[in-house]
Amino acid sequence: MLSAISIGLQNPKSAVNVATILRAAGCFGVSSVFYTGERFSYAKQFSADTKAFHKTIPTVAIESLQAAKPQGATVVGIELVEGATPLPAFEHPDNAFYLFGPEDGSLSESHLAMCDEVVYIPTLSSLNLAVTANIVLYDRLAKSQYDTSLEGIRNSRDTNNRLRL
Repeated sequence: MLSAISIGLQNPKSAVNVATILRAAGCFGVSSVFYTGERFSYAKQFSADTKAFHKTIPTVAIESLQAAKPQGATVVGIELVEGATPLPAFEHPDNAFYLFGPEDGSLSESHLAMCDEVVYIPTLSSLNLAVTANIVLYDRLAKSQYDTSLEGIRNSRDTNNRLRL
């Protein structure tokens, strides 16, 4: 896996989306999730975080995503914006801080201005926030060196899954 991954969420609205992002964060090795705004705090419940990654991955409310940028990180905005790089053509940096806008809006101009790269997922319509984060994190994994061992499979699957081919 690649080295350092953090996520910044601009004013997320849905607790279910954030919980789903936390599940993906745990699966794909994200070290921290930061969020701005009040909407998530009011709706906070981790019903979709069935692996309880909110207990092991810091999920931090902050005033500004600019202040949360990890040292040395490349800031990658994920947004449907003209001039952005399509995700299939994007090379993920080792140390990345991925920024996502709210479910019902876009990244602000100030957040876009702090981005070193801006990437979009080529689709026929806009995607849900949690789906977008999952696709970006999976794309990062797919373009990296990842564990293909039987032990990796055994460690990743649910305790009720003992299937073999």
